[in-house]
Amino acid sequence: MFVTTGQAGTALGCSIPTVKKLMATGVVPGVRATGRQVFPLAALQQLQARPVADLAAFVVAEVAVLRADAPQRVDEPDREWIGFGASLSPEQLLASLSGWWRCDPARVAVPAVLPVTVASFVVAVLTGLTEWESDGTVGTAGRFRFPKARLAGYLTDLTAPANAATPATAEDAWLANLLLGTRLPSVSGGPIAYVSTADLADQTITEGEQA
Repeated sequence: MFVTTGQAGTALGCSIPTVKKLMATGVVPGVRATGRQVFPLAALQQLQARPVADLAAFVVAEVAVLRADAPQRVDEPDREWIGFGASLSPEQLLASLSGWWRCDPARVAVPAVLPVTVASFVVAVLTGLTEWESDGTVGTAGRFRFPKARLAGYLTDLTAPANAATPATAEDAWLANLLLGTRLPSVSGGPIAYVSTADLADQTITEGEQA
C-alpha cells in the first residue's frame, strides 16, 4: 500500500518538497518515481516511529547539524557530488559532505561530531573536525571545509538503520550508533544549523540546503 507525498509530509511534519528530497536520496526503499501514490505506507510508519536524537550525552551546549540535499553532480577538483545519496561510495560521500559551507568553523568543531540530516533524519555522521580551511572570502559569506573529517557512519536504508561505514575508532562507532536513523529537527537558512543539546522539543522540522 502506498500514500501520496502530501500524506507522507503531513505524517512526518514536513513539506512535499522535503519528502521528495528524502525519496531522492535513496534511503527509503520501495518508493515509486511516478504516479500519485508513491510512498510506501509501511516505510512511512517505520519513519514515524524513529526516535528523536538523544543529545544528553554531549557535554556541550549545542551541536551543529549539516542539512543535506539529495545528491547533485558537480564539476569541482576535490569532489564529484554534493549532498547525500545512499548509492554514493564512502569516499564520494565524505568528499560531498565535508565542505564547503557557510558557517562558524570553530563552533562546528566544538562537539567533535557533525550529524548529517535529510528531512530531519540523521543519515550520516562526520567526526574528525579538528582542522578547517577557508575559501578566502572575508565575512559571513566565507565558506569552510574540514579536510580531516571522517565518515563515522551512514545509512543506505532509513527504515532499518544499520551503519554502512567502517568506523575508524570505537568512539566513531558509538557516535554513529547513537545518532544514525534518529530525528534531529533543526532550523536554518543555510546548510549548517545549531541545535541545543538541552531540549529538542521545540525545534521545528524544516527543509535544509546543501552548500
